[in-house]
Amino acid sequence: MALLPAVHVYQKKHRGNLRLVLQFNYNERLINVVKSLPGVRWSQRLKSWYVLDSEENLTLVKQTFKGKAKLDLRLLTAKRPFVRELNEQQRHLLNGFFKFLKGKRYSESTVHTYTTFVADFVSYYRLKSLNELTNRDVELFIEEVFIERRYSVSTQRQFISALKLFVVYCPETHINDLQLERPKRSKKLPSVLSQEEVLRLIQCTPNLKHRAILALIYSCGLRISELIALRLIDFYVERKQLIIRNAKGRKDRYVSLADSFLPLLSNYYQTYRPKIYFVEGQGDGPYSAESVRHFLRRSCKRAQIGKRVTPHTLRHSYATHLLENGVDIRYIQSLLGHAKPETTMIYTHVTRKDLMEIPNPLDAAVQKLEASGNDKEKLVLSGGF
Repeated sequence: MALLPAVHVYQKKHRGNLRLVLQFNYNERLINVVKSLPGVRWSQRLKSWYVLDSEENLTLVKQTFKGKAKLDLRLLTAKRPFVRELNEQQRHLLNGFFKFLKGKRYSESTVHTYTTFVADFVSYYRLKSLNELTNRDVELFIEEVFIERRYSVSTQRQFISALKLFVVYCPETHINDLQLERPKRSKKLPSVLSQEEVLRLIQCTPNLKHRAILALIYSCGLRISELIALRLIDFYVERKQLIIRNAKGRKDRYVSLADSFLPLLSNYYQTYRPKIYFVEGQGDGPYSAESVRHFLRRSCKRAQIGKRVTPHTLRHSYATHLLENGVDIRYIQSLLGHAKPETTMIYTHVTRKDLMEIPNPLDAAVQKLEASGNDKEKLVLSGGF
């Protein structure tokens, strides 16, 4: 039997509540299918059928049309937040999983991320008992949540890592962790700024605190989390060194402070007088990462830098420029705090030093023709042929 016309599903506020609106071309068979949905109604104003917006109703919509008509959920999933609903037993389970991760000495960020992923998964299958969950349920969750919401590959890899630990903590599931495969990591090259762009970016940042933040991130290759956690006691100005404590992988490392940064550091300290952290927010607490991203976007506009720039772009630029200046890749790995040399090796694909020395075959062809001495065969690419 042929599929019925496509059904477009989107969210809209109607009669005081959020609704799931079902829109499709007129078809009597499809109307009969729609009428089988509990609580469905027709709106003369919307010229569409609708039900109350809830995760249960969305699941019912998917089940009702499965194998009968194609559902277009793009307008819905693009802006629809994941609604997490947990009962008391599930909350108790997740609290135990949270403590389990803490006991494994994972970082605070990893514990929060993994617990959130598992909470979403458990909530999605809240009508199923744990011993009913299988690997196919994991696949469906990825297909219906991660794929439809266009989550990145790295996010999906994190979810699988979280689920592998959850299976260890909760072995009564029928999920086989050995069959849970992480998708291959994307091999995208990092975006970097030129040294001229970095200087222009810093010069176009009028606020003294903001300028000191950007200069330190670049000159020391810091992660944004490392910058925010920096304390005044971590600076060894006499030795021109900075210690980054308890960074990713629970590792400490030393980096050198740039001579050109020291006057800016002194000026910043004398002006703002921070008490504990290098940069402080309200109440002398740590500065927020979002504040850094916000003023960085403004500085990029002032510096007329059109590419997308994040705090991590400055770290990428630091590593690339070190490599271009001839610093050994092993030293760069140590300065960045990378556990594996393979992570640092990505910058060898970005650096221009060796690549710029490779002759382009188009230039070689033009030069060969010009060297032939035949005036009639002179070639100017910008002109006519």
